[in-house]
Amino acid sequence: MSSSPHPHVAAIGLGTMGEPMAHNLLRAGFPLTVFNRTPSRADALVAAGASWAPSAAAAVAQADRVLVCLPDTPDVRSLFSASGQNLLAQMKRGSVVVDTSTISPRATRELAREAASFGIAWIDAPVSGGPEGAKKGTLAIMCGGEAEAFERALPLLRTLGQSVTYVGGPGHGQIAKATNQVILAGTYQALAEALVMAKKLGADPSRVVQAISGGAARSWVLENRGPNMLRDEYPLGFKVSLHRKDLAIALEEARAAAVAMPLTALVASQEDALIAQGFAEEDVSALGRLTRRAAGLPAGPL
Repeated sequence: MSSSPHPHVAAIGLGTMGEPMAHNLLRAGFPLTVFNRTPSRADALVAAGASWAPSAAAAVAQADRVLVCLPDTPDVRSLFSASGQNLLAQMKRGSVVVDTSTISPRATRELAREAASFGIAWIDAPVSGGPEGAKKGTLAIMCGGEAEAFERALPLLRTLGQSVTYVGGPGHGQIAKATNQVILAGTYQALAEALVMAKKLGADPSRVVQAISGGAARSWVLENRGPNMLRDEYPLGFKVSLHRKDLAIALEEARAAAVAMPLTALVASQEDALIAQGFAEEDVSALGRLTRRAAGLPAGPL
């Protein structure tokens, strides 16, 4: 039996965000078991002291907390729903699933109800802050679920994020994440248009960025992704394809609530164009490509 004061965590999904989050838990002293469909993603974690599980079911069997970080709603459903592997049936009663994936709020509410039937709590805890925040443990985490379960998950959540906010009942964390992605969509597109405008009007876009960074236009996107657009290079941070998936969730929820979202729909169509042109795996700041091309600017630094 572990002598650690922390609950035993199983981490499922060790991608761009999941792996660094798991490392932070390990460094903080959480006993950690890991599983990933591509086993090599776990090598560094196992070398650092994590235990490898041969299956997702084996990973969750003795865990008190299950940290999930998967790409999309079907991925989460395939593991936890009755129509999938139904890992809930393999878990201990009283344990807590902390799902940091960005998925449908409606699917989240369904999964939370199903988890409750097994005596398991479900916290939807999508994150914002990119790979940088995942590595540094400075993510913003927006949480939905039962308040008592949220309190039990707090030590884990505070290890992963600098800002941890309880938004409300099941699915409310996913609603908050949808709003986050909608705001980011508009911000990326506005930044792309602004930098191209500055260039076409004869100003040095890098100096423009320096000038506006101290004012009301200052933002995470400007500071962390503005350099991508200035260089016309878009190394992976958050994939265009994943952001497009998130916008699909937001647009679906908006339609159900009779909310018009013309700006979000525009950015979604821009991302569709990027994906069609082979840029699905680039960072979402690649939106800058389309705006500069439409303005007749050549490839390369602005």
